[in-house]
Amino acid sequence: MHMNVKIEPVNRTDRDNLQSRFSAVREYTLDLAKPLSEEDCCAQSMPDASPIKWHMAHTTWFFETFILERFEPDFSPFHPQFRMLFNSYYNGVGDKHARPQRGLLTRPSFAEVMVYRSDIDMRMLKLISKHAADTELASLIELGLQHEQQHQELMFTDVKHLLSMNPLKPTYKEPPLHQCAQAEPMDWIAIDAGIVEIGHTGSSFCFDNETPRHRQFVEKFSLSSRLVTNGEYLAFVEADGYRNPAFWLSEGWDWVQANQLKQPLYLQQSSDGRWQEFTLNGMQNLDMHQAAIHLSYFEADAYARWAGARLPTEAEWECAAGLSGMAQLFGTAWQWTSSSYGPYPGYAPAKGALGEYNGKFMVNQYVLRGSSSATPTGHSRATYRNFFPATARWQFSGIRLAK
Repeated sequence: MHMNVKIEPVNRTDRDNLQSRFSAVREYTLDLAKPLSEEDCCAQSMPDASPIKWHMAHTTWFFETFILERFEPDFSPFHPQFRMLFNSYYNGVGDKHARPQRGLLTRPSFAEVMVYRSDIDMRMLKLISKHAADTELASLIELGLQHEQQHQELMFTDVKHLLSMNPLKPTYKEPPLHQCAQAEPMDWIAIDAGIVEIGHTGSSFCFDNETPRHRQFVEKFSLSSRLVTNGEYLAFVEADGYRNPAFWLSEGWDWVQANQLKQPLYLQQSSDGRWQEFTLNGMQNLDMHQAAIHLSYFEADAYARWAGARLPTEAEWECAAGLSGMAQLFGTAWQWTSSSYGPYPGYAPAKGALGEYNGKFMVNQYVLRGSSSATPTGHSRATYRNFFPATARWQFSGIRLAK
């Protein structure tokens, strides 16, 4: 994978900006791990989650494998076995360690992973200082940084699930990480029928699954002005919503029955009847005005049916986001849509291993739009297509209703 790099005059501003952004994103990952013990960072609470140590190594692996191995003169791997240990799903790169067994990787140690990060950071900054004018290199670095920001959000979701499994219900960090405004009255924003354009346009960064921009026809519809609150969702719970199959898709009802679900993830009722939730700041009384989060697609769809509404399509969501003043579009919770995750008309994945980033996951998943309180600053946009299976609950996902 070695190649000759074309040497061009380095624009000092481009170099300094890229170095600064690279360092800031990489440093934020370290900041997220600071409140955790080494034991916290090694454990894996379920197959869908990864240890914090693995996240920190994998995001480093990405820069080493897809950038340094290609651009660095006389490239030599930090450790030959890391190529397999910290590969996630890139079959084009080679073998990978089984995802459900990432928590068994007690070696390398956390300290060794920190040395790995430091080594790759130093080499990346050196590469940037010499070749910042190379547009292909700059675009790959930006992809790596956006990839790391995705993992930063996963670090929040995964450590929250991990700590929730501890009977001591420990806190992640004080003071509270995020303070959300109290809910406004719910209104309905009407959008007329017509042909709309969705998908990314312009020169700013996007993932390939956001392209190409294309036209879709939408019928007249309305979207709720804000997200569903804890209090509103709790009314569904207390109305025996989890015991009534009339509101659930067949597969969703089977899932509820098989797992004996009675309420959302992280919610529990105290002995005196008060509802509480586990948060990144430990157990807290449930705030009825905050947006309901950690809901699966099945739960979101069932609530919408119970409420006499439905979930929006992703075309409706993106259309309304560009036309209206809806609250909580970004920064509170990812919002489920009824759209299956699939390719846009004319979509083509990139060539090589990086083409595996999005395209091969376009089956048996649903699209979420917006962003959450765990999404890093600057990582949100109206065309972003997040995606998860219908049973995923450990993400910061909520509900915006449509009619």
